[in-house]
Amino acid sequence: MVQNQLPSKLLSRYQISQELSFGGFGNTYLAIDTALPDNPLCVVKHLSPKDSSPEGLSIAKKLFEREAKCLHQLGKKHEQIPTLYAYFCENEQFYLVQEYIQGNPLTEELTPGKQCSETDVIILLRDILQVLEFIHQKQVIHRDLKPSNLIRRACDRKIVLIDFGAVKQISTQTIDSQGNAASTVAVGTPEYMPCEQTMGHPRPCSDIYALGIIAIQALTGIKPKNLTKNKDTLELTWRNQAPQVSDELATILDKMVRYDCRDRYQNISQVLQHFLVLEKKAVIVNKSRSENLPSANPIVDSLDATIPLGMQ
Repeated sequence: MVQNQLPSKLLSRYQISQELSFGGFGNTYLAIDTALPDNPLCVVKHLSPKDSSPEGLSIAKKLFEREAKCLHQLGKKHEQIPTLYAYFCENEQFYLVQEYIQGNPLTEELTPGKQCSETDVIILLRDILQVLEFIHQKQVIHRDLKPSNLIRRACDRKIVLIDFGAVKQISTQTIDSQGNAASTVAVGTPEYMPCEQTMGHPRPCSDIYALGIIAIQALTGIKPKNLTKNKDTLELTWRNQAPQVSDELATILDKMVRYDCRDRYQNISQVLQHFLVLEKKAVIVNKSRSENLPSANPIVDSLDATIPLGMQ
């Protein structure tokens, strides 16, 4: 149900249809663009600053404009990031209008108890990694990677990244005694956040950690909060919950989710490089299969058809 304080139509153009999600960082709505032919659907994100003082609103506005420009550039240059149509302020409230992605969130695929095949997880990882590589090259960290923020687009089955955490700073920032912005809330989702991000120091390898957790969730069928950790090292112990996974892939995932950020892959290129080695091994095994030789590698099926040109 749409909240009462939100106008039924914004900018005399965007007709609110239904509420899609709500939370401490703001609400998201499905809307109709009445100013365009065929009245296409769009997504309106309503962001309410935590600090409503004049100083707080001024800083929130600057932050909002900066992040909106960033989202505009990302969406304009990559097809797996929603296009930003508009951003504006009304009554000291902030709004983003973005492309509506028709499809299903990854939460519908990663259901508890369901173990995805290694092949499917590799394809999923590679798809997301290539988008992450792009945004990291633009000096942007997503900061809220989780299944509900990954949409399987209906038209081509590609993964689209939504709901970038950077904009959520608007709802968490406060003003310190010197009049500067001071964020008091870590942006992200605890189950998918590494320790450095919970302390307010996200970095590119924080996104890598979150993606590794998603992959382990897919392979084990276990929600992140229910995964066990070594009590001495705080490292995840999950391999015994996914016996179908090869040692090669498990080693990559373990490095993606290291507790200490210094022990993780530091950039997406390093991860992709190891995936390339993994896939080359799979191609060799696939060749042996074509010659009717036995193979124990589970990631080969349909792999040749799914390796993008940029990774061959």
